[in-house]
Amino acid sequence: MALSKHTIFTHHLRTLAKPHYLRRPQPSPSFISLRLLSFATPEEAAAERRKRKRRLRIEPPLSSLRQQHQPRPTTPHQNPSSNNNPNAPKIPETVSALSGNRLNLHNKILKLIRENDLDEAALYTRHSVYSNCRPTIFTCNAVMAAQLRQSRYSDLLSLHRFIMQAGIGANIVTHNLLLTAYMDCRKTDMAMEHYKQLINNAPFNPSPTTYRILIKGLVDNNKIDKAMELKEEMLSKGFSADPIVYSYLMSGQAKGSNPDGVFELYEELKEKLEGNVSDGVVYGSLMKGYFLREMEKEAMECYEEAVGENSKIKMSAVAFNYVLDALSKNGKFDEALNLFERMLNEHDPPKRLTLNLGSFNVMVDGYCALGRFKDAINVFNSMGGKRCRPDTLSYNNLIEQLCKNDLLGEAEELYKDMGEKGVSPDEFTFVLLMDTCFKETRPDGAAAYFKTMVESKLRPNLGVYNRLVDGLVKVGKVDEAKSFFDLMMGKLRMNDDSYKFMMNALFEIVQHDEVLKIVDRMLREDPADFSDELQEFVREALRKEGRDEELTKLMEDIEREKKEAAAKEAEAAERAKASARAAVSSLINSPKLFGNKEPEEQSATAGEAVNTNDDNQQEVSAQETAVEASSAGEDAEAENLVATEARSDGAL
Repeated sequence: MALSKHTIFTHHLRTLAKPHYLRRPQPSPSFISLRLLSFATPEEAAAERRKRKRRLRIEPPLSSLRQQHQPRPTTPHQNPSSNNNPNAPKIPETVSALSGNRLNLHNKILKLIRENDLDEAALYTRHSVYSNCRPTIFTCNAVMAAQLRQSRYSDLLSLHRFIMQAGIGANIVTHNLLLTAYMDCRKTDMAMEHYKQLINNAPFNPSPTTYRILIKGLVDNNKIDKAMELKEEMLSKGFSADPIVYSYLMSGQAKGSNPDGVFELYEELKEKLEGNVSDGVVYGSLMKGYFLREMEKEAMECYEEAVGENSKIKMSAVAFNYVLDALSKNGKFDEALNLFERMLNEHDPPKRLTLNLGSFNVMVDGYCALGRFKDAINVFNSMGGKRCRPDTLSYNNLIEQLCKNDLLGEAEELYKDMGEKGVSPDEFTFVLLMDTCFKETRPDGAAAYFKTMVESKLRPNLGVYNRLVDGLVKVGKVDEAKSFFDLMMGKLRMNDDSYKFMMNALFEIVQHDEVLKIVDRMLREDPADFSDELQEFVREALRKEGRDEELTKLMEDIEREKKEAAAKEAEAAERAKASARAAVSSLINSPKLFGNKEPEEQSATAGEAVNTNDDNQQEVSAQETAVEASSAGEDAEAENLVATEARSDGAL
């Protein structure tokens, strides 16, 4: 059977190969020709190829005809110079760039972040920028987000400036981190200016998170009117009504004791969502509005609607926190405790999240408001069992409550606990402990906390320093205050009042020499700090002791020393220039410059001869110049004489 099939197929091929059975169709006028499967002889195939080549030289191929009939896609005209503009915004990388070695780098830096080694993570990121494995913007965002969580705003701004100068394109997450840092530092104007630059220059649009950050920051800084304007701008740009944004605005209205504003915002949100507000994040502020109107029954009905057994409202951890805050601050702390217990029982991460750090902070505030500080500390310490880790702000919140109620011992225990859990205290932590130490007549403890703050590379401002010095001087520790004055004099930009306070304390204990040392240091480091008002204050105090001439002599000596130092520097600079000229001259006159090697004696003799010839040439040139000048003078006199004679002849 197989053989018969093969025979039939071979016979069919032979039949097709016979030329007298083929009918070659003529080429149609539409330039479409049929290409035959085979030819009888090689010469016929070659003739067909030559014929096709001639036809292609005359007629264009079909592909070109199709391209001519198809319309070309129109592209907007782009200025080629705009692509080469170094100030043009960089296009951020996509997630696909996070692969290979760059992904390995990303994982290494994430490991450093998990180990709480943010300094090494930031340094590793900086070094990687100039290596053959540049970090992606996602890696940089991870480091900046970790710095933001620990309130290390200066490090975040420094790293952001560095990656922008390195040409790494920022994405919307980068801008959101920077806006959060500005808002946390209460720099609302800078945040709004950066938002305007984002709108005008960035190659992408802001996200809903951007507006959440800005509106929350404005509300926290008591700028509710600007927040309302920004909400209208968000809606005008096509964003849908965000319940979280409305919850921030409603909370701001409740904070300002404006219940009408709370209900107006709720009705507006309800209208935009077509009457169905299923997000429970707004119910806490709505309850506050009812409490402000003294409508307790309606407030509790709203509470039942949000967290009741048959409730259809979606309650997140943030939504529960708003309800907890509304209950605890309006005399319903028992209901808040019951709700908190329910949240603890239902919390089952990652399946269901009903708790976060804010939940514990709300309960701590509620216990402290009732004077139950031990319960507040117990609740604070129990958050570790629910996989919640306290941050610096949480510690500061509880430490502030304890310090206000004269519980310094418990506050110091929390401070020690911060070090054990790897939470870094900030300036506010040390200021709270320092002020409470002064309040408890423990100036040595206050000084120790201030010294620890400086050694931790934190930056206390002038107000903190003034409080420390004032507290030490009041208890008679002027020498210790003077030591801190010397420590901070080069780190702070002090004003006249700070200088006067320290100098007056030294004058009172008859340490005029120490005041003169301060003046000496001021004149040497920054003479502008020693203003005329301060100079008159020091001179008047010294005049009472008959030592006002010492100030004048000190100022004259320092001025003379500065002039002598300036003269020495000018002389040294002149000597350096002279030595450089001599070196260049010796190099030019050296025959080694042209590849001729001579013995040292010959080169020295040649050098002397060259110098002698130069001197002779200079003398000859000087004589020639004098002769030319004298001849020029004689020519000028002759010309004047001729001109005089010509005028006299004309007059005659």
